[in-house]
Amino acid sequence: MFEQIREDIHCVFDRDPAARNAFEVLTTYPGIHAIILHRLAHGLWHSGFRWLARLVSHVARWLTGIEIHPGARLGRRFFIDHGMGVVIGETAIVGDDCTLYHGVTLGGTSWEKGKRHPTLENNVVVGAGAKVLGPITIGEGARIGSNSVVVKAVPPGMTAVGVPGRLIERNRSAHQERRDRTARKLGFDAYGVSRDAPDPVAHAINCMLDHIHLMDIKMVAMCKALKAMGADDMIADMEAAPDAGLNACEIVSTAEEINKLQEDTSPLDMDQQDTKTP
Repeated sequence: MFEQIREDIHCVFDRDPAARNAFEVLTTYPGIHAIILHRLAHGLWHSGFRWLARLVSHVARWLTGIEIHPGARLGRRFFIDHGMGVVIGETAIVGDDCTLYHGVTLGGTSWEKGKRHPTLENNVVVGAGAKVLGPITIGEGARIGSNSVVVKAVPPGMTAVGVPGRLIERNRSAHQERRDRTARKLGFDAYGVSRDAPDPVAHAINCMLDHIHLMDIKMVAMCKALKAMGADDMIADMEAAPDAGLNACEIVSTAEEINKLQEDTSPLDMDQQDTKTP
């Protein structure tokens, strides 16, 4: 037990740069207190002292603001940062080296007995305010973005964001691999999602816009070919169409992306837009 407490304290230094020394962590971190008391409650629960286990869990909730059912199974080096409002259900399973932030719920979606809470495999990070609901599995190394609501399984290494949770495809370039290795060395991605994570909805719309742009170019080319074959009457309405089809367009979702898009617009382009304005 003391070895586990030592591991819990050391893992805090890997994932919280505000931690200064072991004494401070042991005495002032509610996540550490909640996990230590849960181990006591969990042992009582499996020894048949169910009421006493629930009492210990209730006291821990009152002291820390973290509610962990005595039946939940927690792995080693589990870290709850800040912790207020965290709820972990009875049949939840948390693997090794996982991180939860404040406001996280590992909850159920059914009143039936049996497995009704999520399973988190090793090295999972769940961001602040996220809700992971139902008997689903969050794969090893997965990330759940802050305030997401996840009701479907997340494959290993993927990131889920939004309501409901949508998967983000992670770029596996050499640069990203280097960042991933650094993140693993540090122990976590803060709040379950990096600052440059793409917006999955904007990405889907951009794909549709690209497809429409391509189809427009093909349609203009077909009209030109028909006109060359003498089918002038069929394309009379297309004379006013631009030669290159629709201009490329893109949906942006953050102020940073909008500023970058504005910086990429040259003064010449702006002058051309002004001359076209009536």
